[in-house]
Amino acid sequence: MRQMRLRKRAVTDVGEIRRIIEGCQVLRIGLTDEEGMFIVPVNFGYAWDEAAGIPRFYVHSARQGRKAEAIAGGGAEGVVVAFELDRDGGNIVGDYSCAYSRSYESVMGCGRMREVVDDAEREMGLRLLMAHAAPGAPASFTHEGMGRVAIFRLDVEQLSAKRRS
Repeated sequence: MRQMRLRKRAVTDVGEIRRIIEGCQVLRIGLTDEEGMFIVPVNFGYAWDEAAGIPRFYVHSARQGRKAEAIAGGGAEGVVVAFELDRDGGNIVGDYSCAYSRSYESVMGCGRMREVVDDAEREMGLRLLMAHAAPGAPASFTHEGMGRVAIFRLDVEQLSAKRRS
């Protein structure tokens, strides 16, 4: 990835990056298909790869539709995607209009996204999603329900995090 222009805003501590991700509820995924580029906001769960210091994201979806078709187009290797998560920190105020700005924390990067076909990993992905999106909610899944839903895994290859306080 290209180096961040304002490096003073870069967040490089893995613990801080994890904290930012934990505080986000929407993962935005940038995809491309024959119709062009598009962005999809999704709920997510994640597992942290301690050795690599990066997350692996899991999302669920209908098995049909533009998102599912674009991801399936990548085959076993997966499709290249961009992603972004952010937390709003409110207005930064000043004495004149150009002094105003916005406080935020964000994580963005790229990786490969593919459908999860292994039943155990599919269930784990849904459990991670429920644990993140609705902590404490029951995470039991019927065989019929599991058959209707597609589970996708985003293997992060590069990421950067940024904070404007």
